[in-house]
Amino acid sequence: MYKGLKIKAPYFEIGPKAYLYGEEMLKLAKVIDKTAMKYDLDVIVTPQYTDIRLLADNTERILVFAQHMDSLPVGRGLGSVLPEAVKAAGAVGVMLNHAEKPISMEEIEKTIKRADEVGLGTIVCADTIEDVKKIAKMEPNLIVAEPTELIGTGQTSDSNYVLETIRIVKEINPDIMVLQGAGISNGQDVYNTIKLGAQATGSTSGIIKAADPYAMVEEMLYNLRKAWDELHK
Repeated sequence: MYKGLKIKAPYFEIGPKAYLYGEEMLKLAKVIDKTAMKYDLDVIVTPQYTDIRLLADNTERILVFAQHMDSLPVGRGLGSVLPEAVKAAGAVGVMLNHAEKPISMEEIEKTIKRADEVGLGTIVCADTIEDVKKIAKMEPNLIVAEPTELIGTGQTSDSNYVLETIRIVKEINPDIMVLQGAGISNGQDVYNTIKLGAQATGSTSGIIKAADPYAMVEEMLYNLRKAWDELHK
């Protein structure tokens, strides 16, 4: 676990995947940045690799993470994503093992160690409760607990899954923060997930495919702050 990552609950993650890039990505990032400051929230954004520097140089509050990286050292490895290069581009962390970019448990562990070496936070995706348990033992900074079959469906994780994954992670290492993802489509989904006890949640299609993505950013972050404050009075 990289101790230099500065992030506090509640936080949010927005993963543009391959939907946005360049100036359109920057426009959305600036809206996210402004809204994050409005509600005093940390928001992770995972742009295309080529946009890491663009976002890092033009935003204040968002945390720019790479969508993936490899565990290789400096040297040979054409086409690979070098940890040192991700750090140099301005990212503060990296996402690993998303359902659309899965890697083996062995590679997850190697890449977390490389991230720790170069000074990058790690947010690692886990599907099943068993995967959550295995990954928690590797000590990433953050775990995204999201059943793969629910991603992009508009259907959120049930309360048993949410509560059990949080319990397991906190038993293994209370310093690991848990984000509950999958199927977050609107502000009410965000509110409900945080009220169940999650420290964070996130969305891609719920924002990118919304009739007004900027308004959806406002709706989701407002409900994140509202639910958290109600729960922690």
